[in-house]
Amino acid sequence: MTVADPSWAHPEPATSGIRLDLVPGEVLHALARGETDAITSPYLAGPVCASLWRRRSEQILATPADHLWVTRLIVDPDVVMPVGVAGFHGAPDETGMVEVGYRVDPVWRRRGYARGALEILIFEAQQHPDVKTVRATISPDNVPSISLVTAYGFVVNGEQWDDEDGLEIIYERDAA
Repeated sequence: MTVADPSWAHPEPATSGIRLDLVPGEVLHALARGETDAITSPYLAGPVCASLWRRRSEQILATPADHLWVTRLIVDPDVVMPVGVAGFHGAPDETGMVEVGYRVDPVWRRRGYARGALEILIFEAQQHPDVKTVRATISPDNVPSISLVTAYGFVVNGEQWDDEDGLEIIYERDAA
């Protein structure tokens, strides 16, 4: 498995059959334009995810190599539509840091999809020689997400203000 693979499988297929599939560029741009007939769920094509798609569309137009790293569809082979999205915010920065992000459709939450997606992202980061640090930034009131990342060795490394999400706590762990 490499970052260039169109689909990232769970590192332990017997544990989880989910995968993270690359969103084709034309689909990503269509979602950014608000076209909802793309290959996704009403949640992922709706207003909650609209700014994500616009941001990623602009990003891959400006930096095409980021397309392989950013937002992918969380696919469960037993479910007709993607159950969420997960990926990195971009390729590793100059220090070797990548930031993870994930969202699960509310209909599919509390079923292990975020956990499985995070496991795939950590595994993928570990396989890439340029990645040294994995980061997650989380709202202080998002207890489920905080519990998830801390269970995987992420520790607090500061806080930041995000214009879209407000105060975020920065969690980091070594990629290894």
